[in-house]
Amino acid sequence: MGDAARPVGLAPLSALDVAPDRLVRLAAAAGFDFVGLRVLAVTPEEPHHDLSPGSPLLARTMEALDATGLYVLDAEFLRLDATTGPDDWLPALEAARALGATRFTVAAGDEDRARLTDTLGRLTQDAASYGVVPALEPISYRAVRSLTEAGRIARAAGARVLPDMLHLARVGTEPEELAQVGDLVDMVQLCDCPAAAPTDTAGLTEEARAARLAPGDGEQDLARHLAVLPDDLPVSVEVPHLTELARRAAPGWIHHLHDTTRRMLDT
Repeated sequence: MGDAARPVGLAPLSALDVAPDRLVRLAAAAGFDFVGLRVLAVTPEEPHHDLSPGSPLLARTMEALDATGLYVLDAEFLRLDATTGPDDWLPALEAARALGATRFTVAAGDEDRARLTDTLGRLTQDAASYGVVPALEPISYRAVRSLTEAGRIARAAGARVLPDMLHLARVGTEPEELAQVGDLVDMVQLCDCPAAAPTDTAGLTEEARAARLAPGDGEQDLARHLAVLPDDLPVSVEVPHLTELARRAAPGWIHHLHDTTRRMLDT
């Protein structure tokens, strides 16, 4: 049974150097339904795309969205540390609202679970006035690795969870665990990877940021996890692979991601 009704989007990490307005146009040309956009840089080394209200880039990005008919589902990305507060997230929420995003992705950088839950709860309260709901993504090399724990924290904070197929694979998450938090899931990040995992944190980080595989190009049974979620749940294709991106160039890589994803979903 195919998944033709399932919206398929392009995550910004798949081509992070591409400016958001161009990313929207390339995603539309490849056949994607929506995009996610990064409104906060995660590392000092990565490009910072200024999507703050009033910026020229925001105006160009909104023009691209209007011209293509694509929409922004999610904005990203903030790591919640011990000192994270409104000064960190309010500018991101303003940008998310301007783009029309309804979800804002966060990850855990605080080992103190009570404080982390409180921080996420305060973010969730602030985000409500922007029409945005935070989604906590469990990451295999961060403070919250398991989907079950992310679900507990998100429930307590009034937030959502964002499963990422790479991190589910790297911590051995079973479909049953995904089903148990299904009511908190609004979107899944989709990619593939080899069966064998990197052996240390540096390797896991490098794989996640620069060496993922397109859906169906790896060795994971992605359909087994998707089967426990609604047929119309959006999937966002997050596949950074720096070598392939350089070899194919952004338009070719983005087309490849769309085509492999649709082939996998329709099989």
